[in-house]
Amino acid sequence: MKDSNKQVQGYVASIPFDRRLYRQDIEGSIAHARMLARQEIIAESEAETIIEGLKSIQEEIEQGKFQFKTELEDIHMNIEAGLFEKIGDVAGKLHTARSRNDQIALDLRLFLREEISKTIDELRALQSSLVELAEANEAVIMPGYTHLQQAQPILLAHHLLAYFEMFQRDRERFHDCMKRADVLPLGSGALAGVPYPVDRELVARELDFSKVSTNSLDAVSDRDFVIEYEAAAAVTMMHLSRLAEELILWSSREFGFIEIGEAYTTGSSIMPQKKNPDVAELARGKTGRVYGNLMGILTTMKALPLAYNRDMQEDKEGLFDTVDTLHSSLEVFAGMIKTIKINTERIYQAMKTDYILATDLADYLVKKGLPFREAHGVVAKLAEYAMSKGKNFRELSLKEYHNFSPLFTDDVYAITLESSAAARSIPGGTSPRQVEKALSRAKRLIRE
Repeated sequence: MKDSNKQVQGYVASIPFDRRLYRQDIEGSIAHARMLARQEIIAESEAETIIEGLKSIQEEIEQGKFQFKTELEDIHMNIEAGLFEKIGDVAGKLHTARSRNDQIALDLRLFLREEISKTIDELRALQSSLVELAEANEAVIMPGYTHLQQAQPILLAHHLLAYFEMFQRDRERFHDCMKRADVLPLGSGALAGVPYPVDRELVARELDFSKVSTNSLDAVSDRDFVIEYEAAAAVTMMHLSRLAEELILWSSREFGFIEIGEAYTTGSSIMPQKKNPDVAELARGKTGRVYGNLMGILTTMKALPLAYNRDMQEDKEGLFDTVDTLHSSLEVFAGMIKTIKINTERIYQAMKTDYILATDLADYLVKKGLPFREAHGVVAKLAEYAMSKGKNFRELSLKEYHNFSPLFTDDVYAITLESSAAARSIPGGTSPRQVEKALSRAKRLIRE
């Protein structure tokens, strides 16, 4: 029976992972004790004794002296037991007007508010790295791709700023997520509220919450804020994975567009010439792990009746893993981007055939009065002819152009990579003028 009990204790215990919430648990308990004294539910002297005991326990935890016990199940009971050892029976008054149900909901919200703020700062740092790389290579023209086939010339800065926009949306998502996390659940009790004259607004001010929950059942059973963080994290990791994929491609010998700093690559155990983009590859792989954590919490919550159920203990490990994975990925990417060197010559070599200007030739004919669909057909045949002859567009004679349309004149040779990019000078376009505006906007958004 003892072995069985030990197995059960180990199975139900969350202390191996929820111990990281010790600071939030103590912070919430201190605010709760102060409120109890203020409302004369416990004596002021009792609150002071409790608070001093809690601060002493926090010091012991941070110094590695506190003994966590699996049989006490979770961080709340471990701290409470430690408090009893320190101050005696008065420790039992701390749990007045409180349940572990609203206590853990509070701890998680305190924890996530901090992590959301940190995530937003890390996203800003990554955006700064992208802007620095874009600004340092503002005039570089590269092939833009669709279906991974060369499509039209774009500025490299324009391409990098596309990721800036993705991460800007991520920042906005986390800001929005903060609104849902920034709600005080304490005072909801186990599920029905508490029969004491508590001052929830006082606790909210003490803990810097913008509002208090409006339904006790919902407050203790709500994990939407956890799901929302994990969903926002999954989208952010998807964006990192897309960026990682392009960095992997661009750093390959076949592309050779960039070189990633040695601190963010590794060699091969057998092939001495290799320089593997392991950081980018790992971020691509870790994305699936974050997706899995999101699906895990969604599945856990999908059929739970109100209010608290022990299933909800499973909300933490996946969340902690997502938080740690996202933080490390954002931090390492911000550093890696700063080490990237652009191989401008190789990028231009990739466009030397100039077939990438086919759309510009079609637009040229449109400006001469030909309907776009007809112009598209003419240039498709022209491109097929040029490829069959092993020539690029600039190597074709005007006579050869005339075989496809009499609208071609000498000015067709004025179509270049530079003119192509400059022509797209509408808001959001890739022209140098628009990219300059985009860079200014990006720097302003980083400062905000």
